[in-house]
Amino acid sequence: MEITCIVIDDELPAIQQMETYISRVPFLKRLGSFKNAIEPMGFLKENSVDVIFLDIEMEDFTGLQFINSLKVKPHIILTTAYDRYAVDAFSLSVTDYLLKPISFERFMQAIDKLHEIFAPQKTEKIGEAYKKDYAFFKTEYRLQRIDFKDILFVEGMKEYLRIHTTSERVMTLMTFGEMLKLLPAEKFYRVHKSFIVSIDKIDSIERSRIIIGEEYIPISDTYKDAFFEAINRI
Repeated sequence: MEITCIVIDDELPAIQQMETYISRVPFLKRLGSFKNAIEPMGFLKENSVDVIFLDIEMEDFTGLQFINSLKVKPHIILTTAYDRYAVDAFSLSVTDYLLKPISFERFMQAIDKLHEIFAPQKTEKIGEAYKKDYAFFKTEYRLQRIDFKDILFVEGMKEYLRIHTTSERVMTLMTFGEMLKLLPAEKFYRVHKSFIVSIDKIDSIERSRIIIGEEYIPISDTYKDAFFEAINRI
């Protein structure tokens, strides 16, 4: 498998770092690097690329303007020093959003996403060291990072889901199906049409309900057999 890419950034050190990272991934093939978002417009008319590593704040033509100008959009991984563009970026369906300074580990988490997109039949990760242990959830005004280890359970609230963590409750607009795709399958199980629980946070199970702290969560007949099979495998 080969994934082609280009780099767009107006800072030479940032380009050099990204080129170094790309060179360390065998299946990534860099087709070019550009110091602004205007130069690659002609290149993309004659060449097809799978992924663009794209800075946001550039003079004359920003990364977001560049995305909006594309008729055919490759996968975009944004590389920026500013987190204030996160909501706008995810509304454009970018593949990932990397905040500078970018560590190689964080870079590989983005590459792991690409690997799953381009080789969906491959179930194993590129490496356990780069396995993601958190996700960003869209709240009313921001994208909030939540570590999976902090989640107690998820509760359905009509169109919203309420994420109960060890320190707070976060409301997010998404479906249970979307939530289950984000959460590690080996750690989280749906036990009711309105609840997903973290196996690690269960204090006890009494008949058809789960106790997590002072919360009682029902187990419905629909999910009971699969849930108890999972418990018995642990």
